[in-house]
Amino acid sequence: MRWPIAWLITAAIAISYLDRQTLPVAIAAIQREIPVSNTQFSQLQAAFLIAYAVMYAAGGKLMDLWGTRMGFAVIMVAWSAACAGHGLATAFLGLAVCRFLLGMGEGGGFPAATKAVAEWFPVAQRSTAMGMINAGTAVGAVIAPPAIAGIIGLWNWRWVFFITGLAGIVWTWFWWRMYFTPAAAEETAEATPWLRLLAMRQVVGLVCAKFLSDAAWYFYLFWLPKYLYDVRGFDTRQLGAYAWIPYAAAGFGSLLGGWFSSRLLNSGASVNKARKVALGLSAACMPWIFFVTQSPVELALVLFSLAFCGQQSWSTLVMTLPADLFPRSTVGAVAGLVGFGGAMGGVVFGLVVGRLLDAGAGYQPVFAMVSLMHVTAFGVILAAIPRVEAVAGRQN
Repeated sequence: MRWPIAWLITAAIAISYLDRQTLPVAIAAIQREIPVSNTQFSQLQAAFLIAYAVMYAAGGKLMDLWGTRMGFAVIMVAWSAACAGHGLATAFLGLAVCRFLLGMGEGGGFPAATKAVAEWFPVAQRSTAMGMINAGTAVGAVIAPPAIAGIIGLWNWRWVFFITGLAGIVWTWFWWRMYFTPAAAEETAEATPWLRLLAMRQVVGLVCAKFLSDAAWYFYLFWLPKYLYDVRGFDTRQLGAYAWIPYAAAGFGSLLGGWFSSRLLNSGASVNKARKVALGLSAACMPWIFFVTQSPVELALVLFSLAFCGQQSWSTLVMTLPADLFPRSTVGAVAGLVGFGGAMGGVVFGLVVGRLLDAGAGYQPVFAMVSLMHVTAFGVILAAIPRVEAVAGRQN
């Protein structure tokens, strides 16, 4: 059951990224009915990410308390209903409320995925499994531009949200029938309180690194369609034809980073070396994004693709580290805190981007900032985690 479950979780993550891309891809059509400025667009993403951040932290605890099977089912139903609710909005406030509720549901997704990987996979296979699951982000994001453009062409933007919301309900039926926690993964140890976790430099380092790297990632995720609309003159059809390419590269990066780290482990490298070498190579892909605004659109898409590939390779490995470092009874809570840091990075930087653009600063200073975030985050990890190794008393 190990790999079929990984495929099922991959499908859940794909649905989550399809759902969160509905608004950015459909925004041009939505704006014909509901006016949305750059600042308001950043506020919609902030509403999503604030709720996502809170639930990412709380969701990790809930997965530890409820169990992965029940917890994942509940959050999937919740976020699918919120996604469908966007289709009923008639004003900016309605979009904001639905965006907040979507973030509240989706926040538990990756903590649940991380906990499931810790329950089902031994250490040598975890980064491969997490890479496969993280590739679901790319699957959902790749599907989003052409699928949403097609739905808008056939009906209207409201049906985008109704159809994507239904996909999550269907997934929940399969999950409830297939998933169970293996007996070997059951633990009786008490989970470590948040305050004690936050006193550990490994946890603080991961949270800070995720804050920096996800500030860049959420900018790519939410603002790439708008950048192509506003700066490169794309329409919905062109976006559907080309915007999927960087997300496909993100999926390749997810698989590549996880595979490469596992390959190093199987070749005799330590966990410390296997994770850090792969993280460093992933971070090295990111500074090239600085040249996007100075490049023709074809080269710009190549640079976006390189950045997306590096980002998702990086993300796969960072999400594997809690399972490498902490006992299963605590993995959900640690993953939740790390995700909270990442989402808050997206909130802060997204609001900065909206203000800069409405003030006329343009995208160049934005790309200059994001080009340095992963490299800085890698330095934080090296300082906070001198060696990637299991904490005392943990079980693999």
